[in-house]
Amino acid sequence: MKLKSLALAGIACTALFSAPSFAQGSAAPAGPVKNIVLVHGLFADGSSWAKVIPLLQAKGYHVTAVQNPTTSLDADVDAVKRALAQQDGPTLLVAHSYGGMVISQAGDDPKVTGLVYIAARAPDAGEDYPALTKQYPAAPASAGLQWTADGYGKLSEQAFDNDFAGDLPKTEAQTYYAVQQPIGKAITMAKTTVAAWHDKPTWYAVSTEDRTINPDLERFMARRMHAHTIELDSSHVSLLSHPTEVADLILEAAKAQQ
Repeated sequence: MKLKSLALAGIACTALFSAPSFAQGSAAPAGPVKNIVLVHGLFADGSSWAKVIPLLQAKGYHVTAVQNPTTSLDADVDAVKRALAQQDGPTLLVAHSYGGMVISQAGDDPKVTGLVYIAARAPDAGEDYPALTKQYPAAPASAGLQWTADGYGKLSEQAFDNDFAGDLPKTEAQTYYAVQQPIGKAITMAKTTVAAWHDKPTWYAVSTEDRTINPDLERFMARRMHAHTIELDSSHVSLLSHPTEVADLILEAAKAQQ
């Protein structure tokens, strides 16, 4: 297993950590981060954070895992905003996969001090994410997306096991396949109106063996947001196959706000 730090060098990195570029209207509250809100992606639910949560709680953090309806981007953003409203003080917002779009939109909340992306989408405001993905070779999992007549999609069992959670033991992958949450077709056309990563410090974990989001696309999005970046030899679900490394990155981000 390889964990390779790719912290950005030079002026960009110095500016990120020594002079955070909070926008005037989204300044974070003073004080150390004690709250961490976790946002799951598509083809999953909040249980995808089950291995990471106890590692964060053991360090004394108040952790909330949002249950996104995954029917539309607006509905998911509203779910995250409801969770943020329940936090008492500075909060770190963390997302996996599609959840990156959600925290990019919801992350302008003044309680949010930083954003952590785990193999996650990070489009700019108004950017066509499907068009962005077409600049890179297609990720194999996309071929396994199946739609019902009423407009809800799920990954096939084969795509889930091989392309979504390919480095999990078969029995474990099947457990998460069983709780796969259908997605609304509206999500495939959604565009964020806010990209909070322009104004908040960011961290990113690239999954080098990802077959759901192209790893080079992940690297591009991490570079563009000037994120402190690590790479994990992982499938798309690094939060399940490499929970310690993912938790360590989240803890690093939380501590950087103190």
